[in-house]
Amino acid sequence: MLGAEGDVAIVERVRAILGDGPVTVLTGAGISTDSGIPDYRGPDSPPRKPMTYQQFVGDIRFRRHYWARNHVGWRHMADVRPNPGHLSLARMEGDGVVAGVITQNVDTLHDAAGSRRVIDLHGRFDRVICLSCRTVISRAHLAERLARLNPHFTDGVDDVEIAPDADAVVASTEHFRMADCEFCGGVLKPDIVYFGENVPKNRVLEAFDLVDEATALLVAGSSLSVMSGLRFVRHAAKSGQPVVILNRGWTRGDDFATLKVDAGCSQVLSELADAYTR
Repeated sequence: MLGAEGDVAIVERVRAILGDGPVTVLTGAGISTDSGIPDYRGPDSPPRKPMTYQQFVGDIRFRRHYWARNHVGWRHMADVRPNPGHLSLARMEGDGVVAGVITQNVDTLHDAAGSRRVIDLHGRFDRVICLSCRTVISRAHLAERLARLNPHFTDGVDDVEIAPDADAVVASTEHFRMADCEFCGGVLKPDIVYFGENVPKNRVLEAFDLVDEATALLVAGSSLSVMSGLRFVRHAAKSGQPVVILNRGWTRGDDFATLKVDAGCSQVLSELADAYTR
């Protein structure tokens, strides 16, 4: 059940508040939990302490630790598939209801689901960038290089806990061999916005433009704990747009919401997509 009013009543309220669109959607880790990717801050999530940008660039031991764990986690992330929540947003975009998606996730599942207009606010786990020459390569290509450098590292580590950024819980990483940029020898970093790092300005402006194009904002699966997502909720509310927040548990944007739905994303978004076709 979605609440005391019942599934249909709540979905119809969401439908009425959002109107006929176009609706901009802001998603967070909660939309991907049904694909097997754990949330950072959900009610049942274990405590996590992601590596900061300063740690990654400032200490080779942190970089080695990160790449070793990511080398394991990458394989698992590459196998995940979109769930009904992702597919429903792509469907609503195809129907002209959703203008586009701003996602705080790096898992690329909106693309895989068929969404055409996606702003990857925090980057993508399937790309790697050189901090010196700024060359971008695919994570798959780097995986081949790391496998050659560490041929037996992933043996026996199939059952591991994976974080939303493809970080895997691997205890021993001190003997892992890293790979430098093939073009300039510089430091390679996942093309992901780390904690302590700013979202590129042009990406933020593009996201604000997408919010301004819409008549309403739907937040799906985000606690809005970081300002990179919360600012769009504040902006939409200040502009007079209705804001619907769909998330399990409290969010920092609740005070700006026209309606807050405390529920999972897959069921509600699937029923919402159906409501728009009735």
